[in-house]
Amino acid sequence: MAGVRKLLLEESLALGPNWRHACHVLLYAPDTGKLFGRIPLRYAVLMQMRFDGRLGFPGGFVQLRDESLEDGLNRELVEELGEGAAAFRVGRADHRNARAASGQHIVTHFYVKRLSLEQLAAVEIAAPRAKDHGLEVLGLVRVPLYTLHDGVGGLPAFLENTFIGTAREQLLETLQDLGLLESGSVFKH
Repeated sequence: MAGVRKLLLEESLALGPNWRHACHVLLYAPDTGKLFGRIPLRYAVLMQMRFDGRLGFPGGFVQLRDESLEDGLNRELVEELGEGAAAFRVGRADHRNARAASGQHIVTHFYVKRLSLEQLAAVEIAAPRAKDHGLEVLGLVRVPLYTLHDGVGGLPAFLENTFIGTAREQLLETLQDLGLLESGSVFKH
């Protein structure tokens, strides 16, 4: 994305009061299930359909005057995902990167949190009762991490959706960095 540069966490926090900070998280869990009894799922990765019809990750803007990045992110998670998100905490160790959009004076912080499949399912179950469900968040979706035999179905088709900001790139970078893709799957950012 043009005009966006990666920063170290410390650099992003030193930018000053004219910069706004947004925090988002990729939640994932190992999944031993099989689609149609034969296609291994391997991992469940959550994204959400936003109010604007684009896919993104749970989270939002935080007020550094009043809260830490992680306190703000965890508050946003409960608002967007409900009480299932209160069963775990995203911490500083889960921080992956920060990106600054200089023209907008916005820093986006991206986190990755591994959950158990039970924790992730609890988030999915609680989400329809969350404060922001039906408003900021229209629903949750699991990312298909497989490619069907036609070469299109699964992740390739999912990636044809419209994503907010750098969410598509963050998804692909994280899937590759953590080794969550099927062996042999390579997607361009």
